[in-house]
Amino acid sequence: MADDLFTQAKRSTEPLAARMRPRNLDEYIGQDHIVGKGRLLRRAIAADQLTSVIFYGPPGSGKTTLARVIANHTKSNFITLNAVLTGVADIRDSIKKAEDFYNLYSRRTILFVDEVHRWNKSQQDALLPWVENGTIILIGATTENPFFEVNKALVSRSRVFQLKALTKDDLRKAANQALNDTERGYGHWKVEFEDGALEHLIETANGDARSLLNALELAVETTPEVWKPYDEPPVPAWGSQIYVSKEAAEESIQKKVVLYDRDGDYHYDIISAFIKSLRGRDPDAAVYWLARMVRAGEDPHFIFRRMLISACEDTGLADPMAISVVESCAQAFDRVGMPEGRYFLAHAALYLATAKKSNSSMAFFDALSAVEKEDIEVPNHLKDSSRDAEGFGHGAGYLYPHAYRDHWVAQQYLPDSLVGRVFYTPSTQGYEGQIRDDVLSLREIQIASILEKANSPDDINIDELATAPEETGSINLMPEQGTRSPTAKSCAKSEFGENPISQWWINEHFKSGDGKKAENLTFSPKDASKDVILNRADRFWQQRLDSNRAEVLLGIRDSMISMAELARHHRSLVWNADNGLLLWEVARKTPEGVTCGVCRTEQGKQILEQYGRTLGTLDRPILKVRGKTMSQDFMTEKDFYDVLVQFQYKGALFDRLFFVDPFASEASIIALADGIKGVLTPQKVEADILQNVLSESETPMVASDDEVFAWESPLAKGWSTIVSQKIPCKGQHIGKLVSQQILTAETLGSFAPILDKMEEAEEEFFGNTDNPLFSWDGTFIANTFRKRGLTVKAATQEVIEKRRITPDDIEKWFNTESAYGAKMCDAVGTSDLQKIVNLLLAACSKTIFNWKSEITFLRVSASE
Repeated sequence: MADDLFTQAKRSTEPLAARMRPRNLDEYIGQDHIVGKGRLLRRAIAADQLTSVIFYGPPGSGKTTLARVIANHTKSNFITLNAVLTGVADIRDSIKKAEDFYNLYSRRTILFVDEVHRWNKSQQDALLPWVENGTIILIGATTENPFFEVNKALVSRSRVFQLKALTKDDLRKAANQALNDTERGYGHWKVEFEDGALEHLIETANGDARSLLNALELAVETTPEVWKPYDEPPVPAWGSQIYVSKEAAEESIQKKVVLYDRDGDYHYDIISAFIKSLRGRDPDAAVYWLARMVRAGEDPHFIFRRMLISACEDTGLADPMAISVVESCAQAFDRVGMPEGRYFLAHAALYLATAKKSNSSMAFFDALSAVEKEDIEVPNHLKDSSRDAEGFGHGAGYLYPHAYRDHWVAQQYLPDSLVGRVFYTPSTQGYEGQIRDDVLSLREIQIASILEKANSPDDINIDELATAPEETGSINLMPEQGTRSPTAKSCAKSEFGENPISQWWINEHFKSGDGKKAENLTFSPKDASKDVILNRADRFWQQRLDSNRAEVLLGIRDSMISMAELARHHRSLVWNADNGLLLWEVARKTPEGVTCGVCRTEQGKQILEQYGRTLGTLDRPILKVRGKTMSQDFMTEKDFYDVLVQFQYKGALFDRLFFVDPFASEASIIALADGIKGVLTPQKVEADILQNVLSESETPMVASDDEVFAWESPLAKGWSTIVSQKIPCKGQHIGKLVSQQILTAETLGSFAPILDKMEEAEEEFFGNTDNPLFSWDGTFIANTFRKRGLTVKAATQEVIEKRRITPDDIEKWFNTESAYGAKMCDAVGTSDLQKIVNLLLAACSKTIFNWKSEITFLRVSASE
C-alpha cells in the first residue's frame, strides 16, 4: 500500500515527458535509421554487445531516452553523469566503481555522459585510457557536432549516430501514445481535440518530443477547472471528457522559439544555407533563411559581414556594384537600427540573390598556393630601378605601358618559372562578360610575344610550359596551339565553354569528392582488421575467374552499388549471394546496417561463412539457403515471400534488395514483380513457414485460431530493388564472331555466303518470341514492374567479355539435338556448317574472343 502511495505521488508530480519515456525499443519512436529492425545498434543492444557510441542530435530527438533504453536492456553496470554538473573527480569515482564492479562480477560498466561536449579537453582525456582498455563503455550525448567538439581520440574509438528532429508522424505517435496510455498518460480520460488543435501542437513542436509532451500536458491538465487525476473514480470531478480547444492548444505551446544556438551547429548550418541560397540566385530561399536568423536574434552585423564576403567571393566582378550596395545597406542599418533596419538586410540579400555570379576572385588563392610552394625571384625588369639601377641594372628592359598605343604593351610580368600560368579567367557573367574577350585577347598576345624569344637559352622552356605543375589547379597554355588547356580538376564545362575553378575552392568545398551526398547519419572508426577480412573475401571469387571475367563482374557490381545509393545504415538483401559478388562490398558500405544473403546451395553458404567467421558477430552477413521447396531455376513469388518472412522475424527490414540475373523467363519476371508488389501490403503468413524462426524472433508473435500470423511489410520506407539482368535475346551471334574475329577481309572469300545464311538464321533464332528464353528484354522487364504501379529507372549496357571457347562448347552449340544446332544445320546445311565448326576448332586454342552481352540495370521503387 505504501509503495502504491509513493508511486501515485511520484506520478502526480513527474512531468508527462518524463513519465512517457520509452522503456524498451518497441516503445521508442523515430530514428529508424539507427534503431530500426536489423540496424547495427538495435542488434548490438539486443545482444548486449554495445561498444562506445556517441549520440548527436537536436534537443528532444531522443538521445537521453535511447541511453535509458540501453540501460534497461543491458546486464552491464550503468552509470550516468551530466557533463554540466560533474568534473574530473566524478570521472575518477565512476572509473573506480567500474573497476570494482568488474573485479567483483566480471561485468562491464556503461558510462552515459549527457552533454559530453561540455567537458573540456582534460576532462575528456581522463576517460580515454579506460575506454581504450575496455573498463568503460562510453555513451556520449551531445547537441554539437562531435567531430568538432569532442576529443578526436574519443571519437575515433566510438561509433557516431546522428539523431534527426522527429517527423510529424513521429510526434503524432508520441501524442497518441500519451493519450492512450492508462498507466502513465491520459488513457483513463476521453481526451478530444478541436479540429486543428492537436495538429497545431505537432506543427509548432518543431520535431521536439519533449516540447510536444510538455504542451500536451499543459493543454489537457489546465482544461478542467480542477485537475485531480488520481481521485476515485479516476476522472475529473466535472466529467469524463476533456475537450481541448484550439485556443487552449495555442496558449499551451505559444510560439516556439526557433531552434538556434549562436555557438552551435544550427548557427553555422543556417548561415551556410543563407550564403548558398545567395550563391544559387534563389531570392525566396535567401529571404527565408534571413528571416530564420533575424527571428532567432542573430546579430545583424554578423549577417552583413557574411554578405560583404559573398559580394566578392560569389558575385565578384560579374557585378562590381554588389559590394557597394551591401556596404551602403550596412551603414544605413547602423544609422536606423531595428526594427526598420530589417529593410536594409532584405535589400542587400535580395540584391545579392539576384545578381550575376562569378567566383573569379578565387584566382588569388591559386596565386597564394603558387607562392607557398616556392619563393621565386622577381624578374629583373620588374625590380625597383629608383635605388640601384646603376649598380645592378634593376628595371632594365621594362616597357612603360603608357608610352604605347592603348596604354598597353606585351611583356612578361610573372616570374620566369610561372610564365604561361593562368590564375584569373573572367566569367561570362555581367561586367566580366564585357571584359572577357579583351582580357583573353591581351593574354594571348602577351604569351605569343614572349614565345617569339624562345630561341634564346634564357627564354621559356616549351616542354616545361606544357607540363607545368597541376597541383595549383591553374591553367597552362600550350604554346604550339596558343590555346588554353585546363587541368582535369581545375575546369568545369558549361554552355559557355571552359570555366576554371581554383584549386583552393575545390579543396575547401569538395573535400568529400565532387557531387551531392546523402547525409551520413552514422560513423564507425576505421577497423583495419575488418577491412583485411573483407578484402580477402572479396578477392576470393575474383581469383577463380578467367580472363577479364572479374573485371566485367566488378563493373556490374559497381554499377549496381552506384544505383543503390547506399547509406551506412542501410539494411540490404542480396539474392543468390553464393559467389560473393555483392555481399562483401555491400557489407563494407553499410557498417551500421545489416547485410543478408540468400544462397542457392548449402555449400555456397558454408564458403561465405568461412570467410565471414573472423568478423565480429554483429559485422557478419546473415545467410540463409533457399529451401528445398524453392524453385532452383528462378525465383517464384512464394520464394520471395518465404525468405523475407524468415529474415523479418530475425529482426530485419530491408532498405535495398539486390538481384543479379534473377530471370529465366517471362514467368520469373512476373513472379518477382508480383512478389515485390505483394509485400508492400500487410499479409497473413502460414504458421509452418515460420516454424524454424519463431524461437529466434526479436518480437513475439501470437497465432490466431487458423494458425496464421499478421505480417507487416518487410520493406522499409524509401526501399529500392536493384536488378542486373543479362538479356539472352541480345547475346553473341556465332556467325559474327567468326566473320569479325577469325576471318579477315582477305580470308572471308567462300565463307561469306555461308555466314550470311547463318546470320539470318541467328536473327530468327534469337528473335523467336515463342521461345520463353528470348520472348523478353529489358523493356519488357521495366514495363512489367511499371504495370504493378512501381517506379522504374532502367539503363542498358553492352558488355564485352574476354572469353575462351573450348571444343566442348563448340560441340554443345552445334549438336543437332540442341535447338540452336538444329536451326543452324537446317539453314546452312551439314557440310557448310562443318566448315564453320572447323574454323572455330582451329581458332579456339589460340584465340581469346570478345564475347558480347547486353545487360539491363533497373532500380525499382515505390510509386512516387
